[in-house]
Formats: sequence, structure tokens, C-alpha cells
Amino acid sequence: MTRPSTSARPASLALERIHLAWDLLIIVLVIANLTLLLFDSLFLLSPLNAAFEAVAPGLYRAYDQHVHANFFAIDLMFVAVFVLDVLLGWAAAIAERRYHRWFFYPFVHWYDVLGCIPVGGFRLLRILRIVSLLQRLHRLGLIDVRRWYLFGVVAKYYDILLEELTDRIATRMLDNVQAQVRSSDSLSTRVVEQVVRPRQQALIHEISQRLEAMAGTAYAHNRDDTLRYVRSLVGRTLAESPEIRRMERLPLGSQLSRGLEASLSDLACRLVNEALEGLQSPEFSALVEHLAESGFDAWLSTDPHTEQVTEQVLVDVLDLLKEQIAVKHWRHKYD
Repeated sequence: MTRPSTSARPASLALERIHLAWDLLIIVLVIANLTLLLFDSLFLLSPLNAAFEAVAPGLYRAYDQHVHANFFAIDLMFVAVFVLDVLLGWAAAIAERRYHRWFFYPFVHWYDVLGCIPVGGFRLLRILRIVSLLQRLHRLGLIDVRRWYLFGVVAKYYDILLEELTDRIATRMLDNVQAQVRSSDSLSTRVVEQVVRPRQQALIHEISQRLEAMAGTAYAHNRDDTLRYVRSLVGRTLAESPEIRRMERLPLGSQLSRGLEASLSDLACRLVNEALEGLQSPEFSALVEHLAESGFDAWLSTDPHTEQVTEQVLVDVLDLLKEQIAVKHWRHKYD
């Protein structure tokens, strides 16, 4: 077993430390930005503004001249760091192949993307950064949101909402499929001509190979039982034959009948054995393939009645699927 190189370990540890430091920095910046947004929003309220000026006039003037007057520029600096965080996370997700497609990251981390919009009306969306904050704290092991009561409530209603949405979408799709099946005048013919016919020879070859393999394997595992059955069948047939019974009344008739039974049993067993051991011969393969082709053509032949039956079967199967989808699994889960 190959061991990781010693040079790879320090590089991995350094990368983890950088990732940890960056997460801590983002946590501090998110808290600072949300605090600043809340304080500046309260600063705009006249009663609180007047109370702040009366209690700390020097601090009030400093905040008003240096922070509130340049609030948009300060907020843009926070936004620049948050945008950089999203881009770095996106690049890391692409490098680690974290998602099925490279463009999935902004949709999965939509709360971070919306929190980067600096327009005044969208600044309230910065609260969504709390989701990212909790996620980072949980990843660092500082908190465990899965034990919170609020997390359980949110997860419960999220599951209910997701199940209801997916059920409605699936039901609508199945309704559309049923409508297409009912409106199609020759669904079976189209399936045969466009799907099955182009692959007919490959399917026939596959069927014949499976039949040969099945017959050969079955005989190899049951050879003794098969030959025993053949001998029993020959003996029972001779015992029930009137001619053999009359022959047994003759002198030495019993010895002749037993000899005849032994000879016929050996002959029958030899024939069965030779026939089944010849399953791998080209002649048998050609015979099986011819039989499969004949059966395949008979199976593909359709008429209006069989098409209606096929389409009705499809419609009924889709109805059963819709009934299964309509079952509210979340009721059983949360009862």
C-alpha cells in the first residue's frame, strides 16, 4: 500500500490552517457587517438618533461624520470580501468536484449570493449571511445546529414542503405522459419501429445466447437427474406396452424384456446426452437463433386491439404510480 508523501502532509495541514483562518475572518466580518447594518438602521430613527446625541455627543459626531456619511463605501468593502469568499468557494467546489455541474455552487449557496447585493433595498438580505455564519460555525465544531429545536422544526417543514412540491411535479409529469399515450394513435407501432426494430438482430443474438447458456447450465447441474428420469420413462413406457406384456409370456420373455429395456434406456440416455452436450455446436446455435427470430417476429406483430391493450396497460401503470405518489409519507414520519 502506498503511503502519502511527507511533503504532502505539511501542504495539507497548511491548507487546512488557511481555510480555518479564512472561515474565522469571514465569521468576524459577517458579525461586524450585520452589527453595523443594525446600528445604522437604528441611527436613522429620530428618537434613537436624538437619544444617542444627548448621551454621547462626541461619539455621535464621530459616527455621523466618519461612518454614517461613508456608510455605502464601508459596506462595499464588506461586500467585496463577501464576493471574494463566494468566488473562492466556487473555485474550490469546482476543483474538488463537489457538485454534479460546475455552475451548481451559486444555486446551492444562494444565501451567500443574495447577501452580496449592495443595493439599499437588498441590504436586508444580508441577514441571510447568518445561514452561512451558522454553517461555518457548525463546520468548525463550535456549535451543533442539529441539536437545536429550531433546526428540527425547520427540517420538518422543509421535508414537508419538498415532498409536496416533488409530488405535484411528478403527478403533473405523469398526467402529461398519460395524455401523450392517449393521444397517440400508434404508440405500440412507433415503439416497435423506432426502438425495437433497429436493435432486432442484437436482441435476437442476446436471447439465443441466453437460451444456450441456460440450457447448458441446467443440464450440467442436473445431468444425473435427467438421465435417471429418461430411464424411468423408458421403463414405464415398456411396462405399459401390451406387446411387451405378451412377449413376457413367452419362454425367456422376461429376460428379453429386461434386455430390451436396458438397451432402449441406454440408447435414449445416449441420445439425450449427445443432444444436450451438442448445445454448443454451430448447428444448435443457428437453430436457437432461428427460433428466437421467429418468436421475436411474432412478438412484434401488432394490431389495433393489441395496441389499445398496451396503451391501457401503460395508463393503468401510471395511475398506480400517481396513487403511490399521492401517499403523504411525511404524515407517517411526523405522527
